[in-house]
This record gives sequence, structure tokens and C-alpha cells, in this order.
Amino acid sequence: MNPTSAARTRAGVGMTSQRTRRRLVRRLRERGIAHAAVLAAIENTPRHLFLDEALAHQAYDDTPLPIGRNQTISQPFVVARMTELALGGGLPVKKILEIGTGCGYQTAILSQLVDWVFTVERIDALHRAAKTLLPELGYRNVSYFNADGYQGWPSNQPFDAILVTAAPAATPPELLAQLAVGGRLVIPVGGRDLQHLRIFTRRAGGFDEQTLDAVRFVPMLDGRAR
Repeated sequence: MNPTSAARTRAGVGMTSQRTRRRLVRRLRERGIAHAAVLAAIENTPRHLFLDEALAHQAYDDTPLPIGRNQTISQPFVVARMTELALGGGLPVKKILEIGTGCGYQTAILSQLVDWVFTVERIDALHRAAKTLLPELGYRNVSYFNADGYQGWPSNQPFDAILVTAAPAATPPELLAQLAVGGRLVIPVGGRDLQHLRIFTRRAGGFDEQTLDAVRFVPMLDGRAR
């Protein structure tokens, strides 16, 4: 799914050059991202349109950037890494749950790689902005929910994968319960000073667990907010 021609007229259109995007993809490949479809999605997604116009010139740097409400858009390497991990289990991922819509950039990447994205955002202003922007850009296989991410989206379970973009101190059992057998939960876990990506794969008799990269995400908070 690519942005519509109307959407390309939005602020920052100059940052859509293929040379700029290919340079970012080359850096991600050099850092170890190998999933061809993930790299293609990164190259095809107009990251500058998910940012304030004043930050558009930094859109294709491999760095996190602020999006307001004390939230950030994750750096492209982390987006690519988590997406690659979410898709890397034995179960084909047709239906994915994203916890933490934020500005919608990770959502846009996922929407190009799975049949349907269910995305939950606790901050109403971010939820509404993403729900407006993503369809405008042509990403239509997405359902949106303004709710407490700790609770997941029980009415649409089970999910083939769950990807969490904020860090709880401990893995929420409600999210583990919403995984399909064979499905993967990819989540940063830890306090403000030390977090690691963790993967939980659901088996018939329990969960396999892996601890991977050190990362830094905003803390995962409960409840809803404006």
C-alpha cells in the first residue's frame, strides 16, 4: 500500500526522494535487517508525513523523534527489528495486534505485511490523528481502538502476533492470553534505565521465551488519556 497522490501533497514532500529512502534501507541492511519485505515496507513508507513539519528533515535519519504527548516515533532500525521478529515465528502472520499506535508509522509498516492490523492507543489525541492520517495515506487494513493497552483487544483474539511499542515493567498476562498457538509477542520489558526486547512464543503447553537486544522505549502506562 502506497500513499495516494493527494497525500503526497502534504508538508515535507521533498523528503520522499528514493535516494534518501534507499540510503536508510542500506543502513538498516548493514545493521543486520535481512527481511526483504520489511526493508521494502520501510523504503515505501513516507516517515516524514508522520512527523511535525519542523522535524521532516530528520525523518530518514535512523533516530527516534518526538511526536508530542511525551511520546516518540521509534527509530527505523527498531521498527524494522521488531517487525522482523514479529513475522519470524513459525505461524504465518495474517492478523497482528499493535499496542501503542502513536503517530501510526509502525502501523503503516505492519499494514503492508499482514492481512489486518488491530492497533490500540491509550492517548485519545494520538488515536484520532492516526485514524485520520493512515486511511488518507492509503493504509486501510487497520482497525483502531482507544483503550488501555494492558488489556489488549479481547474481542478480536487470538492474534498471530502482538507487537508492543512501550515498555512495561513486566509482561502483561492479558497479552500472552490473546496469542494464537504458534504466535509471537514482541515486547520491550524493563524500567526506565534498562529494557530488553523479549519474545514469547505460545505453545500448546505454555510459552517459549527469549531475551534479546537492549532498547529504550517510553514506559507503558495503564488507563486512557486525552
